[in-house]
Amino acid sequence: MSEPKSETARSRGVRYARELEGHVDWLNTFSGTALGVLAVASGIYTYLGVSSLLDDTGAMSAFAAIAYSVAVSVGIFVFWSYLLRLFPAVDSRQARMGLLGAMGLGSLAIVAMSSWLNAAALAGSAAVEQHLAKTVQDYQTSLERAHEVALTGQALERDVARVRQSFEDLSEQEATGNLSGLAGRGAVFRVLRQKAAELTALETQIAQQTPLVDNAFTEGNQILSRMRALTVEPGPVEARSIEFSELAVRLQGLITQLRQLTVAPLVARAAQDLADSVVLPELDGSTAESRDSQSSTITSVLEVLGQRAATLEGAAEEVANLPAAPEVTYTPISAADAVILYAGNFVPSWAGAIAIDLLPAVLVLILAITQSAIRTGRDGTTVEDTLTLAELRAALAAAREVDAAMDHHEEPPTRDADGNKIKRITGSSS
Repeated sequence: MSEPKSETARSRGVRYARELEGHVDWLNTFSGTALGVLAVASGIYTYLGVSSLLDDTGAMSAFAAIAYSVAVSVGIFVFWSYLLRLFPAVDSRQARMGLLGAMGLGSLAIVAMSSWLNAAALAGSAAVEQHLAKTVQDYQTSLERAHEVALTGQALERDVARVRQSFEDLSEQEATGNLSGLAGRGAVFRVLRQKAAELTALETQIAQQTPLVDNAFTEGNQILSRMRALTVEPGPVEARSIEFSELAVRLQGLITQLRQLTVAPLVARAAQDLADSVVLPELDGSTAESRDSQSSTITSVLEVLGQRAATLEGAAEEVANLPAAPEVTYTPISAADAVILYAGNFVPSWAGAIAIDLLPAVLVLILAITQSAIRTGRDGTTVEDTLTLAELRAALAAAREVDAAMDHHEEPPTRDADGNKIKRITGSSS
């Protein structure tokens, strides 16, 4: 049990409490106005955020946005007015914990209904531009990857040329008699020339796609350049987003075209056909020995053909197994959604949007601390200790008025026939 305060301590505590009360009274003269200004400012930014979410720009949409922003302003003002009055006034731990829980729940509600819309108004356009810039990067990565895979497929032209050249060299050796021992353009020569012709056609087909790959990549880079320009151009971001969407569709088509231009599947099928579809000519040797030599040479050629086909097919499968270009799809988003999606890039805007709504919480805590100090200063004092000189004068004046009123209502004395006062005897007679 604490000891009673001394007279000096009580006087000092009273003066301290009275000084704090004077400050609080002065602050209360404009606290309501300041809270109203904060609530109105939050409502204005909320209106701008709501307007960015509404597709329609008619009168009904404007009325709905105004109604929502007004409701937010009123809700913020009433909520913090309750807490500014009630939280500092309660002194029990249970009551304060309950009001703290209510303040936390109300703050979450304010952030949900207002703060994110305020952030959309503050940084919505920048967030949408951030979304456009990220989409450009994704498209650039996809375009470069598709072009890389297509070029790797075009490089198979050199593999095809090497195999074709090997068959042409073998056919020249057969023509001079250095292969089967029979000079001329017989059965072995025709088999070798047949496969060389097939590979020549494949090589020509691959070469024809090289300009298509180059043109698609060049056009894609031009579109990307325009898309980058749209992300930083002045003017409303909504109008730029429309053109950006059109360019994104064109660019997606070019990326798909580059995927289709890869020749790896074509080369793989040609390699399979190279060994499987061999038309064996009739052996034209004049003697049985020469025909046996031709047959043996053709068998060796077919073995070499199978090896070359396997090598070519393996190279084609390596290209086909390369990671494909990532799928990219541009999805237009509103300013509010963009602020949430890229919240990490706009921390200052989020901080400002939340602060304008939750700043009164600091005022509530300041008042609660001040009222607690006032109660501590008055602890242990009597009514007489807390009376100011003005209050004492008012009390004395009120006492005089009461006395005057009592004298005014006192009954007049009773007189006899001669006008003399008759003494009134009170009490009961014996």
